[in-house]
Amino acid sequence: MKIYHNPRCSKSRCALDWLKEKSFDFEVVDYMKNSLSVIEIKSILKHLNINADDLLRKNELEFKEFIQNRNLRDDEIIELMSKYPKLIERPIVIWDGKAVIARPLEKLIELVNSKN
Repeated sequence: MKIYHNPRCSKSRCALDWLKEKSFDFEVVDYMKNSLSVIEIKSILKHLNINADDLLRKNELEFKEFIQNRNLRDDEIIELMSKYPKLIERPIVIWDGKAVIARPLEKLIELVNSKN
């Protein structure tokens, strides 16, 4: 299991705390410290089965500055997410080939329950 985590995000901290409480074995990826590569973001999108636009945080300043009201291709959006990780919705949990954006926490719980 892998969680893409932003320590400054309360929802991300909540998901991380829940995983710890349930004693799951997982890897934490602090993508704010170490930006994700284009390849990593494409892999996450594939696991989530969504388009790049669906992974964007649309209230961020970077969204308004670089993306809003522009007709960008997925590859261009992914490049911007790699450059500006605040644009990436969080937390993302990938487990055994499946993934969720764990907002709300119930989505993570559903993922875990679907594996049991």
